[in-house]
Amino acid sequence: MNSFREKTIEQALTKAVKSYGGIAVKFVSPGFVGMPDRLVLLPGGRLGFVEVKAPRKKPRAIQTVRHEQLRQLGFKVYVLDNKEQIGVIIDDIIKG
Repeated sequence: MNSFREKTIEQALTKAVKSYGGIAVKFVSPGFVGMPDRLVLLPGGRLGFVEVKAPRKKPRAIQTVRHEQLRQLGFKVYVLDNKEQIGVIIDDIIKG
């Protein structure tokens, strides 16, 4: 059930990003575990990493470590577990 909800949220994110003229690339990094699920690319060179979770689920420890590494490099990283968060995340990425 949780994976179904996670997939639904991920599809909603992809659709919303597309409506803003961007793409939400499925991000797979073999040999470097814990990277976020999606790389959100928006017009104007804006980007953010998004970890998609089922409602009320939290990132695993290794994911939290990767998220912090990315943030220390200056990237925006989000954990998305509710469709209502999508607009806020996209707006924040656009703000830069």
